[in-house]
Amino acid sequence: DGVTEVLAHHSENLQDKFIEIPCSEDYNSHKRFEGCTPRKCGRGVTDAVITREEAERIRRIAERGLSLGGSDGGASILDLHSGALSLGKHFVNLYRYFGDKIQDIFTEEDFALYRDARQRIQQRIAQAFGISSASMYLTKPTFFSRINNTEAKTTHDEYWHPHVDKVTYGSFDYTSLLYLSDYTEDFGGGRFVFMDAGSNKTIEPRAGRVSFFTSGSENLHRVEKVHWGTRYAITISFTCNPDHGIGDPVL
Repeated sequence: DGVTEVLAHHSENLQDKFIEIPCSEDYNSHKRFEGCTPRKCGRGVTDAVITREEAERIRRIAERGLSLGGSDGGASILDLHSGALSLGKHFVNLYRYFGDKIQDIFTEEDFALYRDARQRIQQRIAQAFGISSASMYLTKPTFFSRINNTEAKTTHDEYWHPHVDKVTYGSFDYTSLLYLSDYTEDFGGGRFVFMDAGSNKTIEPRAGRVSFFTSGSENLHRVEKVHWGTRYAITISFTCNPDHGIGDPVL
């Protein structure tokens, strides 16, 4: 596992922490967008963008949506944009499957809070990397995740493998995670790990904490297996390519 350094402890309240690292060459094989495509790469953590109270409200959106389904394995996904929802060993389209019943589960306020959080995270990323937030576009997949220690049933449940977002999803340029539950209080394990040569840099989730990073190989990462409890988060990702942009979800 190498040496582990904790970048952000769950007990800390971090205003802003940013670490610049050299960019990988991953961006060279994609069309470059001046003023957006990363020339400065790195990773940041902040507890100053989303409040704990907002994070709890956002977690309740996830809980209500995921109560309609859930994976047989340990990792369940809810994507409000596409409607993808884990159900058993498969995915269903939430909006088609449940139809008008959706109005009883989510409110306009839920979606407004989700959009507002997304905008603030987008602005924070733009500020950290010295780009214009107007040149960034939300991209898919952007989703809630709920992870517990149930044994994996399909490859979708195997969330712990090291990966590079830009390689997995070509459209990603900037990735962010908004944590909706607390390490050691709501769950054990499940820390976020950047896998650097010779050492690991670890982020301990806490409700309202946002971690963000450029999506290339400079930020190879994984999530530790959750040993107990339930870990909630949202992955919100951005592209510089308007052709890969998606709109905010609407009820």
